[in-house]
Amino acid sequence: MNAPDPVLPEEKLQQARQLLAALRAEMAKAVIGQQAVVDELLIALLADAHVLIEGVPGLGKTLLVKALARTFGGETRRIQFTPDLMPSDVVGHTLFDAATARFVTRRGPVFTHLLLADEINRAPAKTQSALLEAMQEKQVTLDGTASALARPFMVLATQNPIEQEGTYPLPEAQLDRFLLKIRIDYPSEAEEIALTRQVTQAKTGADLDVEAVATLIQPETVVGLQQSAAYVTLDERVTAYAVAIVRASRDTPGLSSGAGPRGAIALVRAARARALIAGRGFVTPDDIKAIALPALRHRVTPAAEAEIEGLGADDLLRALLERVPAPRI
Repeated sequence: MNAPDPVLPEEKLQQARQLLAALRAEMAKAVIGQQAVVDELLIALLADAHVLIEGVPGLGKTLLVKALARTFGGETRRIQFTPDLMPSDVVGHTLFDAATARFVTRRGPVFTHLLLADEINRAPAKTQSALLEAMQEKQVTLDGTASALARPFMVLATQNPIEQEGTYPLPEAQLDRFLLKIRIDYPSEAEEIALTRQVTQAKTGADLDVEAVATLIQPETVVGLQQSAAYVTLDERVTAYAVAIVRASRDTPGLSSGAGPRGAIALVRAARARALIAGRGFVTPDDIKAIALPALRHRVTPAAEAEIEGLGADDLLRALLERVPAPRI
């Protein structure tokens, strides 16, 4: 059967594809390699969602955020999460100004376009949960007054997969708010050579910068792209395929707990964004399958016996995807 007709005009689809390809090219000027990570980051941005980034220190997580923000002229702020970080350090607070005899609201760093929550699992649950309203409602309530956040708004939280001492695992409710869990691995040998050359050639610092990245669009253009992604056509059979994958995770051997309903929603949102990047007005089963690992790996829990055998969430999800038949569209 032929693919469903796209709802979005072909001209608009191709404009989006060209624009997103240009954004990827600009980010590549600062980010060496990691193309899959860049693509997943763009998918989350188009889906108007948040990402959890996992990787050892020094792989360019902060650089990714700065480069992405620069491409659309967005503002970015960084919070270093520590055990003594308070919720007011994230969202802001109200204080009494003796000079004016009035209460003044001081907005926290959450009032930005891209918020880098560095090592989010270093702070206790109370501070982590301060982000929940911002992530879900795109607003912050201070002293009973709700203030809308800038659009687009995206939380990019990082955590180190190796160091677990002195960390506070994210609550399941907050993990579920992240559309994708992106894993950054070590670069290839050729990429590491290029990275070393770029950092050390005629420079005094030890970090990459984003000066070469050009600003191509403005924040309101990103919001328009998000609206376009939301109207990408989705065949009922593709929706059923996403749901079948999530439901299969609940009785898969090796998984002690499967994904909830938000898992299927995440698959569909991310697949729509992936289709738009490809310049298509419709989602294919391959879009669902390609985004399944980052969309579900933080929503399932491997059983103890699977971990003893060296099987992680990704291994079990790959096996699951092989078992669930994809529809022919």
